[in-house]
Amino acid sequence: MIDFGVKDVIDILSVALILYYIYRLMKESSAANIFSGIIMFVIAWILVTQVFEMRLLGSIFDKLINMGGLALIILFQEEIRRFLSSIGAHQKAHVVLRLLGVKKSDVSREDVMPIVMACMSMSKQKVGALIVIEQNVGLNEYIRSGDLINANITQRLIENIFFKNSPLHDGAMIISHKRITAAGCILPVAHDSDIPKALGLRHRAALGISQKTDCMAIIVSEETGGISMAQNGQFYLRLTAEELEHRLTENWK
Repeated sequence: MIDFGVKDVIDILSVALILYYIYRLMKESSAANIFSGIIMFVIAWILVTQVFEMRLLGSIFDKLINMGGLALIILFQEEIRRFLSSIGAHQKAHVVLRLLGVKKSDVSREDVMPIVMACMSMSKQKVGALIVIEQNVGLNEYIRSGDLINANITQRLIENIFFKNSPLHDGAMIISHKRITAAGCILPVAHDSDIPKALGLRHRAALGISQKTDCMAIIVSEETGGISMAQNGQFYLRLTAEELEHRLTENWK
């Protein structure tokens, strides 16, 4: 008689939930097909070793499984980092951090409005811009690709950086710890096939950095003047000043 209790149900549901969450995370990146292939390989390994009990083929599968752990860490290092970051960014995780004495810095309207006003001004003049706001995941590797600034956030400075004749206007500006840390930064570009063709390289770079980290990336289109935001691998297009202010106030950690 098979002993099957509540603990086994919880165990199965937990594994299913973890697999679903990992699959959803992989689906947002280019690793979805690789993840599906791994699942098929694991199913084949279970059938060979547990169901059909093929000793020779099963031993080969066992060796591959034993070596596969390190390979998976190397192959999915970006996805693993994003997965752990999403756990740390969860609201319940912030409650735990507060209990441990780690406080979240409050974002005031004074922190947000210089960015909103600069974006609205550049939108009217159709000046292209890409502003990345660091969250829990550090952006040091991307900060080092640009020129360090380390200045207070002001509307005038943001507009000067993205002025068409400025040498830094083509790259991304990164805001860290409520300061303009660097400008002219190079970001990873998303190659998703479902990105609308009307969106240019700035939008692809914004989506790319939002897929790899938990940052917020604001884009001002040079062609249309439209203001958009990329976060958690998703676009929020055609934002008004009020919507941009709301998203920054609510999501800036």
